[in-house]
Amino acid sequence: MKTSKISDTEWEVMRVIWTRHPITAADIIEQLLAHDPSWHPKTVRTLLARLVQKRALDYQATGRSYAYEPLVTEEDCVAAASESFVARVFGGSMKPMLAHFVDRQRLTRRDLEELKKLIDKRNNPQK
Repeated sequence: MKTSKISDTEWEVMRVIWTRHPITAADIIEQLLAHDPSWHPKTVRTLLARLVQKRALDYQATGRSYAYEPLVTEEDCVAAASESFVARVFGGSMKPMLAHFVDRQRLTRRDLEELKKLIDKRNNPQK
C-alpha cells in the first residue's frame, strides 16, 4: 500500500500502534510518555490526525475515545523508507550503499558472514 512519507515522530507513534492494535489514543500517549516524558498529549493527537490523513491509520470512534488501527504494515513502511533513502543518498544504487556501511560500520566477522549468506541466498534461491 502506498502512503505518504512518515516523519520521524510519526514513526515513533506508528511503532506503538504496530506493537498493539487496536489501541486508544490514551494508551498510545501513555506508552510514549513511559519511554519519554517530554511527549505532550496534544502533539500525539495531532500526529494521529496526520497519520489518518496520510492514510497510514484508521480509527473507530467509541463514545469519546478513538481506537486506532494501522492501514500500512511496518514492513511496507520500512521498504518505502529504505528505497527513498537509497535513491536520495546513493542515487538508487545498492552497491555504494553497502560499500559505505561495510567500510564505515564496525562489523564483526559474524556480521560479515551473515551478510555473505544473505547475498549467497539471493544469488542461489534454491539453497
